[in-house]
Amino acid sequence: MSDLDALAERFEPHRGHLRAVAYRMLGSANDAEDAVQESWFRLTRSDPAEVRNLGAWLTTVVSRVCLDLLRARAGRREDLVAGHQPDEHPDVSAAGRPEQEAELVDEVGRALLVVLDRLSPPERIAFVLHDMFAVPFDEIAPVLGRSPQTTKKLGSRARLKVRGTPAVGTAELARHRRTVETFLTASRAGDIEAILAVLDPDVVRRADLVAMPPGRPARVQGARVVAEEIAVFGTRSRHAATALVDGDVGIVVAPNGRLQLVLVVEYAGDVITGYELVADPTRLATLELADLPT
Repeated sequence: MSDLDALAERFEPHRGHLRAVAYRMLGSANDAEDAVQESWFRLTRSDPAEVRNLGAWLTTVVSRVCLDLLRARAGRREDLVAGHQPDEHPDVSAAGRPEQEAELVDEVGRALLVVLDRLSPPERIAFVLHDMFAVPFDEIAPVLGRSPQTTKKLGSRARLKVRGTPAVGTAELARHRRTVETFLTASRAGDIEAILAVLDPDVVRRADLVAMPPGRPARVQGARVVAEEIAVFGTRSRHAATALVDGDVGIVVAPNGRLQLVLVVEYAGDVITGYELVADPTRLATLELADLPT
């Protein structure tokens, strides 16, 4: 057996862990695979005899690769904003391995991926490594080039953003969540009667210009009209998940974890009195989104 083959045997048991770390950092199966492959290339260019803990060493390397990719991605977004072009989050990852992408989205959580995507690169690295993989802050600090104290602050700030701050009480939040989950289940099934059960008779659906295709009204009112429209929405609702939107339960639509649409929902007790479809990138950026705990 050659030295390279022996090194590959040592590397392979860590591949799954590295892929899991990279996906949570990057939100793309293709990008995660590229990051794992780069960590392998860097291992082959190193002196394995000097690596005492291969798992920790590889986690550090793949994290640094992900940090570089996140920073490059953030730079591209800034260029788009400067050029007044919307960030459409082109979903190149889904084209390569859609089944794997879907499995990873389900594993991590669609809403969480959306929220993670709003963190700064250092915040995302700190949060993923510490809160999702229990890596101590003093081991994360060298990855970010920060002190352990600063790294801990980055992790705390990211945690606050991920959790958000509810604008309603715990009981009301739970009630709204049950209503929205019933709404989504009925939408996916195209069950108009079940949809009607959670809609106020005078419910209003509003939408910005980006959210609605040409020829569709920006505003419709009445439970039956809205429910019939929602039944058509069923194909898109499979990409939807509950999230904290501006402090209350709303819905994010995020194919492969990439934000496309937000439903800002209004309630009266256990029914929905109205909701707005928001897809304009400028408006999406102003919404406060957080992950609802499972």
